[in-house]
Amino acid sequence: MTSIGTGYDLSNSVFSPDGRNFQVEYAMKAVENGGTSIGIKCKDGVVLAVEKIINSKLLVPGKNKRIQTVDRHIGVVYSGLLPDGRHFVNRARDEAQSFKSIYKNSISVPHLMDRLGIYVQNYTCYNSVRPFGIVSIVGGIDDNGPHLYMIEPSGSCWGYSGAATGKGRQLAKSELEKLNYEELEIKEAVKLAAKIIHLAHEDNKDKDYELEISWVSKEFTKGRHEFVPDDLLEEAKKFAEEDDDEEEEEEEEGDEMQE
Repeated sequence: MTSIGTGYDLSNSVFSPDGRNFQVEYAMKAVENGGTSIGIKCKDGVVLAVEKIINSKLLVPGKNKRIQTVDRHIGVVYSGLLPDGRHFVNRARDEAQSFKSIYKNSISVPHLMDRLGIYVQNYTCYNSVRPFGIVSIVGGIDDNGPHLYMIEPSGSCWGYSGAATGKGRQLAKSELEKLNYEELEIKEAVKLAAKIIHLAHEDNKDKDYELEISWVSKEFTKGRHEFVPDDLLEEAKKFAEEDDDEEEEEEEEGDEMQE
């Protein structure tokens, strides 16, 4: 932090002289310490994936899900402080339920994002609260097709074709930029999501991780947000690890040639 920010990081309702909100920037630092999360919008649906770091061997495999369902057709994944993420998901569910009780119809993804963006932004305006320590990626499908959004601690809400956040976001973003989203099908996107998470895990090589992937599609899930079937998940994991096996074989061949 530069000297010009001295004292201006004590409250999230005060700007520094150069127009920065340091508490929001610190919240982004908390997100960068979390596992990598990505979202991919295909021509026929949306895929969400997350790298769930295993911090203890005592944790039960498959529990403590990081991908959650907001409404039947909308899912969310987040990186950062997990309790903040749970609160964000609960608020999103309340907004979806409130809309449905009033209008007797499921909320559209863009409308939900408008509501949640305002809610998150409110936490940057008052001295009695702190900003959310998460970046959330929200994906869903409605009558207007698939949607993918990302909400930051500042309340900024943007629509994406491919989004990434967390510790390995830079590598994940560079991989996402290579994809052709207009032609990409959701089954292929599941495999690519597993591969991207596997590549992004390079920053946390010393720790094991669990891979979680969910999808929402008119064809495969009938418009519902669900976790991918176990057989497809295993196939995606094998696809992600193929490159590592090939690299190891090439290294072994190179060593033999040198000898």
